[in-house]
Parts: sequence; C-alpha cells; structure tokens
Amino acid sequence: MKNLNTLLLIILINGFFLPSALAQGIKAAMVPLPSVDDFSKGEDGWSLGLGLGVEYETAYEGSDEFGVEVQPAGGLQWRKGDNIFFFAGEALGWRGVRANTWLFEALVGFDEGRKESDSDEGWLDGLGDQEEGAELVLQVRRSFDSDWRYWLVGRVVTGGDGNLGLFGLGRRFGQQIDGTGSELNVVLVVHDSEYANKGFGIDADQAAASGLDETTLDSGLRSLGIDYTYRHYINENWQIQGEALFEYFSSDVRDSPIARSNYEAEVGIGFIYLF
Repeated sequence: MKNLNTLLLIILINGFFLPSALAQGIKAAMVPLPSVDDFSKGEDGWSLGLGLGVEYETAYEGSDEFGVEVQPAGGLQWRKGDNIFFFAGEALGWRGVRANTWLFEALVGFDEGRKESDSDEGWLDGLGDQEEGAELVLQVRRSFDSDWRYWLVGRVVTGGDGNLGLFGLGRRFGQQIDGTGSELNVVLVVHDSEYANKGFGIDADQAAASGLDETTLDSGLRSLGIDYTYRHYINENWQIQGEALFEYFSSDVRDSPIARSNYEAEVGIGFIYLF
C-alpha cells in the first residue's frame, strides 16, 4: 500500500503542474470517462494510440507476492458517430453511447490463466498450469445525467471457465469533456461456482500433488473493490494514464489455501502516443 499511495501522489502532482489548457484544446470524447480509451479526438474514422504501461501487481489471484510487469498500451480504433470499434492487445470489441446517458460495451478477450511459476515461493506447486481461454465481456453504464458525473455500472464476464458479475457505482472528477481527469468506482463482484473454483478451488488430484487441502467453493460473493483511473494530455499527442485497484476477498475466498492474502492490489502508469 505504501508503493500504491506513493505512485498515486506522483500522478496527482504531475496532473496539477501540467498545463490543463492542452487538454481543453482536444475535442470532446464520445463519453467523458478517463477509463474509456477514445483516441478519435472527436472525429470519425481511424485512430491509433500506442505506448507502454508499467504495473506493480499481485502475482496471481490470492497471492501475497508482488511483481512488476511491462505491457503494451493503446490500440487501434474506428469511430462512426456514437460507436467505436477497437482492437487493443488481445481484445476485440465495440462500445457505443445511446441517449447520452447509456454506455454499452461488448468485447472478446483472453484470460491468460495461471501457471505454477507465477509464485516465486512455490505456493502453486502441484496445482498445475491453467490454459488460456477466450472470454466474452458485456458491460453497461447508466449515467444519472448527460454530464456523466455519477453512474451505475454492470459487467458480466463469461467463458468456458464460468461466469463473473460486477455491479457498482462510479464518480467522475474534473470538468473536462475530452476523456481526461479522474474517476472512482466502488464495486461488488460475484462469481458462480465454476469460476470460483478455477481461481481458488483445489480438486482431489491437486490436493494429492500439492499437499493442500481439497477445497470446493460455492457461487456467491467474491469481493468488494475500489478502483481509481487518471488520464491527462501532456500535449496534443501524448497521454499519461494511471490506475490503482484494491479488491478485498469474501470470507469464502479467504478460506481457500490458495488465498495467502485477504486482498488483491494493482497500481500502474502508462504513456500513450496518439497518431
């Protein structure tokens, strides 16, 4: 948490001193939320943003180990009015705004799965490697007004390894309409038994190989979480983006031998160049 708070402070200080007039020179985003990538600058057609992000995060779900990961940021987009089709990393999707207060999103992405080597301390030895799998993500946000100051959010993740649902409330800070500023979301996360046991269950074979107790989880509450997103235009082409996430697991998840920590946390910063 000390590292998370330090990086958030750095991000906020940079946002205070960088000239806000640059951001106001950019045209309106399709929806003024920092968590929604929009590289179009208010214009229809193709747009491209490329960059790198650095994340300091939990090694795997339930881990008490942390590591640094560098990964690509940005993506290719095509906008037509209130619709954007995008390809970002391993995700292909669409998002659209309706009646100025509804944001819909659908995408197909990939879950990297979990490997025994994710734990440097050997806590996953004997549990085997999980294969990468495709997932369908459906999301809707309903703003209380066209200014997108407060909204409700719902998200469903479904695939061959079960289903996860997220429900929450969001708040946007700042007056910008170009997708910069910051936002905060407080969410409740539920999962079905298949999804729960993928991450925290231990079957008979895994128990025999690892020495851990056989564990089976039921469907229900997974966690309570909070996430913060920040985005700022350094100049007309460069963006800086920061994100911090904290997720506190339910008692059922915490009782699993795989969950060596009561929470999952992540903090990251990235720079994106808009072509």
